Amino acid sequence: MKMILPEDVSYIIHKLEDAGYEAFAVGGCVRDTILGRTPLDWDITTSAQPSFVKSCFRRTIDTGIKHGTVTVMIKDKGYEVTTYRIDGKYKDGRHPESVEFTSNLRLDLERRDFTVNAMAYNDKLGLVDEFGGIQDLENGIIRCVGDAGSRFDEDALRMLRAVRFSGQLGFCIEEKTRQAIIERAGSLGRISAERIRAELSKLLVSDNPGQIREAYNTGMTKVFLPELDNIMQTGQHNPHHIYTVGEHCIRSTEVMDLFFNPEPERIMCRETRNIIPDKVLKVAGEMAACMDKKQQLILCLTMLLHDIAKPEVMTIDENGTGHFCGHPQKGGEIAEKILRRLTFDNETISVVKRLVKYHDYRIMPEPRAVRRASSKIGSDIMQMFFLVQYADIMAQNPATFDEKLGKLGMVTREYKKIVEEAAPLCLKDLDINGKDLIEAGIKPGPVMGEILGRLLEIVIDEPDNNQKDILLSYVKEVTDTYGNIK
Repeated sequence: MKMILPEDVSYIIHKLEDAGYEAFAVGGCVRDTILGRTPLDWDITTSAQPSFVKSCFRRTIDTGIKHGTVTVMIKDKGYEVTTYRIDGKYKDGRHPESVEFTSNLRLDLERRDFTVNAMAYNDKLGLVDEFGGIQDLENGIIRCVGDAGSRFDEDALRMLRAVRFSGQLGFCIEEKTRQAIIERAGSLGRISAERIRAELSKLLVSDNPGQIREAYNTGMTKVFLPELDNIMQTGQHNPHHIYTVGEHCIRSTEVMDLFFNPEPERIMCRETRNIIPDKVLKVAGEMAACMDKKQQLILCLTMLLHDIAKPEVMTIDENGTGHFCGHPQKGGEIAEKILRRLTFDNETISVVKRLVKYHDYRIMPEPRAVRRASSKIGSDIMQMFFLVQYADIMAQNPATFDEKLGKLGMVTREYKKIVEEAAPLCLKDLDINGKDLIEAGIKPGPVMGEILGRLLEIVIDEPDNNQKDILLSYVKEVTDTYGNIK
């Protein structure tokens, strides 16, 4: 098998080979290249000791020198070069007690997690596949190298990585590997929240975020996201829904993924794709196309958690119908606690909380109502809000789609007009500011904020009133000679 290596990678490998050592591209970059994907980064493994690697290249960084890793810098881009090694026993479910360098490539490859990540390549020897990685790629299987239990005992996070890779690649987890996860799921409790957050984030923005079902089915979410286990077992008993709360949330996450990746050839979420009208996919896809990877993650987290409070607030009426009064507000609070526990950044937490809080907010499709909603929810997240509502609807009862999609479509079109007209929606849009109020005799303080808030309400109702002279005349009407509100 012939692979085309990046110029810098070939340079590093050939330079080490010219010095009498072995060197190979290894791991995920080899896997992704074989699959026709673009690797995010390139790792290199070598028989050369770290001290020699450092002497061989002009610019290096000791990123993991204790474990044999040196980062070689070329044109301001870093490439991790790691010496072949054998890991000793793992005392904490992550770090080996000792590391022994070796000159045997096979011994280095057999310590790796999955067969598809245990392949190496260079131009001289071609592909080195000691553990059936190619066959597993062809069969669409995630399988541990050697004994699955031993691999997971070495690093429990590998269990969640197995689910993440199955989501990214559209693969199934091999049965012995899956059984080993079920037997050891509880050991995820030893893994830091930061590492779990990183894997969960990658899974949710993968081609198949619905694979989080496997994390639930194998017992892992019970450890790091027990709230999901709770909603997976909560029926809704409501004509608007045909799934449990948890299944609805996961399906809405799959819908969100399709908004960001609408390619018709994708098959991982085909069942979900088949129920989405093309016009909805087009509108939502245009909104998603303007967003970055972080916004995609925020939206997927929102969908996964948007109904997280339903079990706590659920009531059943005399007809056996389920009701969930107050679940958006309560859900925002629970979502915040979950995301803080998983060490997400403050911006992500803040936006997810707002989106969960307002996800069920219904807007009348008329200009004034849309402007008021935009001001209330926040014009900075309105496009995200609409995507949340589209995804929420598409994971409910198909019998209710037409009416809900029709209303939401009218609202989004009205919002588009408001944006095009540059209608004022927040304080910074006012044609007047604090300095103008001071010049008009208003003293700095809380009263100034109250006045500006009232002015915003005026221009939201009547955008044409957003003129400095009109707004100042209103200020004079509502304040006395001392600048206090009458």
